[in-house]
Amino acid sequence: MLDFQRGSREAFEELFARYREPLYGFFCRRLESRERAEDLAQETFLAVIRATSRYEPRALVRTYLYGVALNLLAAERRKRLRDAVSAESDSEHTTNTVSDAALWVRHALEKLDASEREILMLREYEQLSYSEIAQLLRVRVNTVRSRLFRARMALKSCLEPEKRVRGARTASGAAGDTAVKPTEGEV
Repeated sequence: MLDFQRGSREAFEELFARYREPLYGFFCRRLESRERAEDLAQETFLAVIRATSRYEPRALVRTYLYGVALNLLAAERRKRLRDAVSAESDSEHTTNTVSDAALWVRHALEKLDASEREILMLREYEQLSYSEIAQLLRVRVNTVRSRLFRARMALKSCLEPEKRVRGARTASGAAGDTAVKPTEGEV
């Protein structure tokens, strides 16, 4: 990043090549439109270009890029709320190509609070370290640990009822058309 700040085009090309796909994945996991995810990934690099003169190497470049991406994502969500655009038609198209398990996890993630969902996704999907997440969210590392623990427990509780329902469906499907016979005390 410092080489790019000094005017090296090759440094920017390397930065773009290294982080384009991870940033695209970051936005894809949070947005329903792949095209908009691609746009925001590119906008992240445009924001980096515009802010090159103000860049200070206080954190890892990856942390800096994800910070810019988080800000763009927050702006995108505000814009969507303001426009009140219905995303149902887009979600129908994406759900047809996504497996049941992925949908199951996605729905469980949607049930979490925004802060729980974000910290979990930064750790599990973006593979950021605890210290990188702490720098991004401007909290202490121990706060990250405790929030991650709570987010994982909340996700687990969202997923467990689904497991029981799925298991019950499977068991009832396996039983076929056999009628349930009442026990002695129920007659």
